[in-house]
Amino acid sequence: MEETAKETTHLLSPKIDSVFQVLFGEVGSEFITKELLEAILGEEISDVDLSNNPILRKFNPEDKMGILDVIVRFNNNTTCNIEMQMVYTGEIIERILFYWGKAYTRNLKKGQSYQNLERTIVIILLNGEIPKLKELDFISKYKLIETKERKIVLTNLLELDIIEMSKIYKNKGNKDTRKLLDWLYFLENPESKEVVKIMEHNEGVKKAKEKLEKISNDPIMQRIADWKEKYVIEMNTTKIDGYNEGHKEGFEAGHEQGKKQGEINKEKEIAKKLKQKNLTLGEISEITGLSIDEIKKL
Repeated sequence: MEETAKETTHLLSPKIDSVFQVLFGEVGSEFITKELLEAILGEEISDVDLSNNPILRKFNPEDKMGILDVIVRFNNNTTCNIEMQMVYTGEIIERILFYWGKAYTRNLKKGQSYQNLERTIVIILLNGEIPKLKELDFISKYKLIETKERKIVLTNLLELDIIEMSKIYKNKGNKDTRKLLDWLYFLENPESKEVVKIMEHNEGVKKAKEKLEKISNDPIMQRIADWKEKYVIEMNTTKIDGYNEGHKEGFEAGHEQGKKQGEINKEKEIAKKLKQKNLTLGEISEITGLSIDEIKKL
């Protein structure tokens, strides 16, 4: 029996990765995705291809535990992966680089020359802050450069952009970041009065909110978003509980040992919950950093 949407005045959060993926990754979202990318990258984009993204509007929780990114090909020569990350993990930098490497090499088909490798950009929108980037602005950009003398960029084929959402209200921005902040305010709270004002001069944000309203009245997306919110809360709670348990034990063996034990306990508790969700051992290992042998023993 076909489900009918329950009308709602409450918008789903675009920071939920499944909502973000539908909002910016579906065919038909080319205009708003182009506007978002131009604001982040600070460059003009002529065309956007979203055809490489999966159709997400189906409810199967076991399939929604992995990384959900938006794959965008633009200007016929650049691949961009955009990921909304709701849960901060200590190894996020390493994981970002791993996924950048996969995205970069995916462009090269068997038998092709390395000259066929395309410019690849990874954009991470993090619902939090990265401690080692504490002194930096809300957006930081990285390329391969020579570090000793002339700071020459080795190649423009690699770019990594990190946006820390929790920093956006600490910086009102300048003319170079104003448009991006408009988008980040929308992602943070699409129902705010500030976003209503932004919609008066930003057509991209206006159309994004209109699509978000439709998504929010889709019964399948309502269920997916509800499940994802519960999952994120569970993950964050497990992280805190695991750390506290290890920290308590650590007072008997020393502060540093306690911190280490807390991290181990955190990852083990998360792994146990993920096993209950029927994830594969490989997926659990990728998320937690534990070895497959360690996970089998839990």
